[in-house]
Amino acid sequence: MKKYFSLLISFLILGSVLFNVARADSDPVSMLTSVADQMIASLKQNKATLKTNPSLVYSLANRIIVPHADLAEMSKRVLPPQTWASATPAQRSQFQREFSTLLVRTYASALAEYKDQTVKFFPVRGGYQGKSTVQVNSQIERSDGPSIAVTYSLVQRGSGWRLYDMTVEGVSMLESFRSQFADKLSQGDMAALLRDLQQHNRTHGGSSS
Repeated sequence: MKKYFSLLISFLILGSVLFNVARADSDPVSMLTSVADQMIASLKQNKATLKTNPSLVYSLANRIIVPHADLAEMSKRVLPPQTWASATPAQRSQFQREFSTLLVRTYASALAEYKDQTVKFFPVRGGYQGKSTVQVNSQIERSDGPSIAVTYSLVQRGSGWRLYDMTVEGVSMLESFRSQFADKLSQGDMAALLRDLQQHNRTHGGSSS
């Protein structure tokens, strides 16, 4: 299961700040900028203990990611359509829990590595009014290397925007996970994937199920 953590570290640094929700009539870019500023301030405030206090990092990741990410949509998209269609309601529910745990702990690990990165957002091309989905381009600026291009994909859900994917230097987070899960599914079935995920989550700090 270690291969499930083969995502670029650039997915993770500051990425979790964007699992937030804005009012449907709000500017997605302004919202993301505001949330990023809040997250950076929190990371700086706790920088000395990020690596030594895992519970603090997990709490931060859970508070930001779980309530505001479109986990149902992400869980559905990250599996092959035929696998999702043939899964039982109980399997779908368990997969969403295990996948959520995997995401939280992945982001928490990256948050612990924060080193004063900053993020700059760009206006939505063509505007966002009247759209149900938008993409927001950004740059993560680092003092120890070149900037990293990140694109956030958000979908309007009711009165808010929710993030369902992010692309770093042309590599999609969902596609990366999908490839890893497809490898496992080629060796078994949904039940085997769930057992593997559950075992991995328990080994690395506990399962959400």
